[in-house]
Amino acid sequence: MKKRQKSAPELPENCQIDSLDEQILGILRVDAWVPFTEIARRVGVSSGTIHGRVDKLRQKGVLKSVRAMLDYRRLGFDVCAFIGINLHNARDYNLVVEKLEKMTEIVEAHYTTGKYSIFAKVITKDTKGLHHFLTEKLQRVKEIQSTETFVSLDAPISRETM
Repeated sequence: MKKRQKSAPELPENCQIDSLDEQILGILRVDAWVPFTEIARRVGVSSGTIHGRVDKLRQKGVLKSVRAMLDYRRLGFDVCAFIGINLHNARDYNLVVEKLEKMTEIVEAHYTTGKYSIFAKVITKDTKGLHHFLTEKLQRVKEIQSTETFVSLDAPISRETM
């Protein structure tokens, strides 16, 4: 029997944080593996204070997760592409998102205004892999009317914001 997760309490969309929270988040944004004792040393408080603050940031939904940031190129994935996706009908959005979630090549997807319904970031090993993804997976989704692909040549800026 699968254990049900407790849903997070309803909170205002914009949570107030103070300068200490901002300092903690700034450190974690750069390196989420920094020990709490090191964060405490850098900001001049106890490690217990850091534990408490991080717990509160998680409860508020401000700190959603801690993730490993992979260097895809070192893992043999040399192609990063962005794909603009047009749907036949906007009502198909949820169905298409369900299908896109199953495609491991897609690392991000955004519902957008403008020319495309969905803008997706895709990582593949090579151009042959990108071609296979497009023709054998993405373009086989019948609710997708058309796609336009943009291959990234470089990513000089990659960061979280605040």
